Amino acid sequence: MTTEHSTPMEYSTETNALNIIGFWVFIGAEIALFATLFAAYFIMEGRIADGPSGGHLFVISTLMIQTFVLLTSSFTIGLGVNAMRLGRKGAALTFFIITLVLGAGFVGVEIYEFYEYVHEGLNLQTSAFSAALFTLLGTHGAHVSFGLFWGIGIIIQIVKYGFTPRTANKTFIFSLYWHFLDVVWIFIFSFVYLKGMM
Repeated sequence: MTTEHSTPMEYSTETNALNIIGFWVFIGAEIALFATLFAAYFIMEGRIADGPSGGHLFVISTLMIQTFVLLTSSFTIGLGVNAMRLGRKGAALTFFIITLVLGAGFVGVEIYEFYEYVHEGLNLQTSAFSAALFTLLGTHGAHVSFGLFWGIGIIIQIVKYGFTPRTANKTFIFSLYWHFLDVVWIFIFSFVYLKGMM
C-alpha cells in the first residue's frame, strides 16, 4: 500500500524504474511500426482496383461498438492500476478481468467485421487498399489478442503472489501497453474509418 507522497510500488526499485523506461523505448518502436503501416495505408487508400472502397465497407454501428468497448477497457485498466496502488487486490483483479472481457469483445467484433469484408468480396489480394487495410487492422487486432494472453498471465501472478514490487511493475507496464493500443485505435477510428466514410 502506498501513501500520498510515497513512490508507487511499480517504481519502488531501480530495476522496476529501468523496466518502465525500457518499455517506453519498446513503445517508441511500436509507434514506428504503426506509423509505417499508416503511411502504407494512406498511399494505398485510393487504389481499390475492382474491389469495394472503405465508403462501401465501413459500418458506423460496428465502429462505434468497437470504439466504446476498447476505450471503456482503457478506463477500467486505469481503475485497476489505481486499486493496485491503494492495495485493493480484489477491486484491482475485478477491473483487470473486466478489461480483458472488453478486449475479447473488441477482438470478437473485429473478427466479425473481417468476415463481413470477405463476404463483400474483400481479401488481401483484392487491391492495394484491401492489403493495406487488412495489414493495419490485423496488426492492431493481433496486438490486442496478445494483450489478452499477457493480461491473463498478469492476473494469474497477482492471484498467486499478490501485489509485490515485481507484480506491480509488470501490471503497470501491461497497462501502458493497453493504453497504447487504445491510442492507436483512436488514430484508426479517425483516419481510416471516419475518413473512409466521407
